[in-house]
Amino acid sequence: MPEMPEVETVRRSLEAKLIGKTITKVEVRLPRLIKTSGASAFCDGLEGQTILEVRRLGKGLLLVLSGERALAIHLRMTGRLYVRREVGTKEKFVRILFSLDNQEELVYEDVRTFGTLHLVKLSEIKQIPYLKNLGPEPLSETFTLAYLTETMRKSRGKIKGFLLDQRKIAGLGNIYVDEALYQARLHPCRIANGVSETEREHLFVAINEIIAAAIKNRGTTFRDYVDGEGKKGHNQLFLKVYGRAGEPCESCGTSISRSVVAGRGTHFCRCCQPEKEVLR
Repeated sequence: MPEMPEVETVRRSLEAKLIGKTITKVEVRLPRLIKTSGASAFCDGLEGQTILEVRRLGKGLLLVLSGERALAIHLRMTGRLYVRREVGTKEKFVRILFSLDNQEELVYEDVRTFGTLHLVKLSEIKQIPYLKNLGPEPLSETFTLAYLTETMRKSRGKIKGFLLDQRKIAGLGNIYVDEALYQARLHPCRIANGVSETEREHLFVAINEIIAAAIKNRGTTFRDYVDGEGKKGHNQLFLKVYGRAGEPCESCGTSISRSVVAGRGTHFCRCCQPEKEVLR
C-alpha cells in the first residue's frame, strides 16, 4: 500500500497538472469503488467542477473542488492516479476516467480494486472512515519528541503495531516502520512503553529522516506504485531491511530476518535490533 512518501509524491506531481482544470466528464467502469453515492450521482457531482487544490491527509489524497466539495481517494494496495493525454482506449485495469478541459484525463487504475473514492462536502471530509482520528504526521509541527514520548508511554503493545496505528502517527506503513526501527536499532517486538528515553530519541529522528529521504527519492516502487505522471520511484534502491530477507545486513553482515509482527510481514536484523528489553 502506498505510504506517506508515495502519496505525497503523487500529490506533488498532480498539483501542477490539475489545479485550475475543470472536470468535463466522468466515466465510472467499476461502480463499487464509489463509497458515498451511486455512480450516476458521483458523475453528476463532479462534472463541471474545477480543481482548486490537491491535498494529502495521511495516506489519502484529496482534490478540493469548487462548490465547497472534495473528492477523497485512497489508493490502497494497487491504486494508481495519474494524468495523461486522452487516448480513448479501454485498458483492462482502468476503473475511472476523469476528462479535463485541456484534453487530458485523470486516470484511476487499480488491479486488485481495493481503492475507495468518496465525494463529500469539504466540511465533511473528517467523517470519511480512514480520515477520522488521524495522529500527527512525520515532519509536521505536531509530531514532536514530547508527543511520541507521551504516546509510547501509554502503549503496552509491540512497537511495530504502535507505529502502524494511524491514530498514533499518520502516514507510516509497513515499509517505513521496518526501516525506521532498523535505523533506531529497535526490535519490532519490543514493547512500546519499555523503550528508553535515548531509544525514543533515536526513533523520533529515524522516522523523520526515513520519511524525508523517501520523499526525496520519489517513493518506493516494487510493483504498482507510480506518481501522477506514471513514473516509478527509486527509494527501493536505498532500503536497508524491507524486502531483503536472507540478504546480509549492511552494518554487521547478519542475514536479514523476516517474521510476522502485528499481522504484517516484518524485516529486521537480529544482531543490530536485539529483542531483549533495555533496562532503565
